[in-house]
Amino acid sequence: MTEVDQQIERARAAMARISEDYRGQVGATYRAHGKRLKRKATSVGTRLAIICAVDALILLAAGVAGMFIPLGIFGFLAVMLLMAAVTIGIALAPIARAPSEKVLREVDIKALPAKTERWLEAQRPALPAPARGLIDQIGVRLETLSPQLGRLDGREEEAFEVRRLIGEQLPAFVNDYARVPEPLRRVERNGRTPDAELVAGLRLIEQEIADMTARLAQNDLDTLSTRGRYLEIKYRDEAGGTQ
Repeated sequence: MTEVDQQIERARAAMARISEDYRGQVGATYRAHGKRLKRKATSVGTRLAIICAVDALILLAAGVAGMFIPLGIFGFLAVMLLMAAVTIGIALAPIARAPSEKVLREVDIKALPAKTERWLEAQRPALPAPARGLIDQIGVRLETLSPQLGRLDGREEEAFEVRRLIGEQLPAFVNDYARVPEPLRRVERNGRTPDAELVAGLRLIEQEIADMTARLAQNDLDTLSTRGRYLEIKYRDEAGGTQ
């Protein structure tokens, strides 16, 4: 292979890596967007179910009362107004607030990824566009990490490391950025703007969560590999010996 061929091959490999990274980022963004839409749809569906149930109870109560006391036109209007008020009140009721930083520091380790993801989603509108993409990727990482934490004892060193990163350092870092006055966030300081500092820090956190996930999966990977070798020795070699 000539030097030109080698350079072409290296260029192709670099383009393949860039394309793979891009697809991964786009996939994470779409998955996170899909989760947000699903949460919104679930919230709307839950509110509709509550509205229907409460309105049905009001109608039932009005029907029972009408068996003993004639409601008349004014009673009917009162029931309609009550149903309208209940419907509007439930529809406009505020959505449950995101957990506080205190909750993230104290919540059970098994629930920490979901709580952190909700907290990050609440901070999303105040962050620059590049940071929002990283928030999506971190959300996907947290979703992957969550089942592994379900098998951890909260007193294990790995649990403390996870809590320090996503329950303490991550919220503190985002809040440090939020306290910077908006006009100064794009002003360069020490060779980097606060916006760039935020993106770099979130990217580092996203990679560290990925590394934690890999470390926690190490025992499972070793077990899978050992069992695979056992199956090969047990059945493939036995099959070869019987021929």
